[in-house]
Amino acid sequence: MFDSPLSASAYQVLGVEPTVDEEGLRKAYRLRLRQTHPDTGGEASVFIQVQRAWALVGTPQARVAYDRGHGFGAAAAPSFSPDAPAWRPPSRPADTRPKARSYGQPGGWRRERYLSLMREWVGRGVEMPDPYDPALVRSAPHHLRRLLADALAEEATARVVADLGMGYTVWHDVAAGHASDEKVDHVVLGPSGLYGVLSEDFGGPVRIKRGELVGDGVDGAPIAALLARLRTVARAARVKFSGAIVVLPDDDLDQPIEELGRVRGVPVAIVSRSALSTVLRRGVTGAREVGGNEVFDIRTRLQHAVRYV
Repeated sequence: MFDSPLSASAYQVLGVEPTVDEEGLRKAYRLRLRQTHPDTGGEASVFIQVQRAWALVGTPQARVAYDRGHGFGAAAAPSFSPDAPAWRPPSRPADTRPKARSYGQPGGWRRERYLSLMREWVGRGVEMPDPYDPALVRSAPHHLRRLLADALAEEATARVVADLGMGYTVWHDVAAGHASDEKVDHVVLGPSGLYGVLSEDFGGPVRIKRGELVGDGVDGAPIAALLARLRTVARAARVKFSGAIVVLPDDDLDQPIEELGRVRGVPVAIVSRSALSTVLRRGVTGAREVGGNEVFDIRTRLQHAVRYV
């Protein structure tokens, strides 16, 4: 929460400007608690957001750290750059276990598109500032912030899949049509099956209605689009997908794993990012497992057929 280019800042959730003094911040927090409390007609999800926002800026020490990390105030801010440590998971002891085989560049197409459109938005002849500066990102149009948010989501999914180990193979940014944006974010092959994975960040909670994702930030029919693209890849590689998985930020789902059953003949699951490794290890209900020589056959077919955007 609050780390996505699409997320409201802690100050926006509390309804104040970033320059508010401590007393004003405290009053705003108490007011927002009363306004959003479920017992007074508020929404539980918004009430939780208010509490989390206060945890991030409610003390001077926490506020300084938050401002520094999110581009508020005069403190030097990190960026959304792929090399910026502030936007990576907390450091862990070095893991020397073999990683999953990985091909393609996760989030690469969307980052390139973001940079290209950001240059157009800033204007020709104008010196390009740091395109990943959180303050600049916050001021950018929604479609630019959405591109960057999805790139970050794809990179986060790639880190999860890599940690599954050498029994898994993943292809990123797989072309699935003639248009440059027709792609499958990740194709994952492992003992539990062959899965097409969509990494998304809609900037807020989503729900499921008639086998599709709906929500304020959802455009079109993401699940239907994913399944259509999987059919394109399956025909080209002469393989059959075991299932489809949509990965979303943890805070955007009411439950970490929601299986939809078969949608257009394919088992589909909506999964929070923290639960993705569990799902990929155990498989989606109704999905066909693969093993033995079949894994090598599928991997070979994909290696020969996969194109990247």
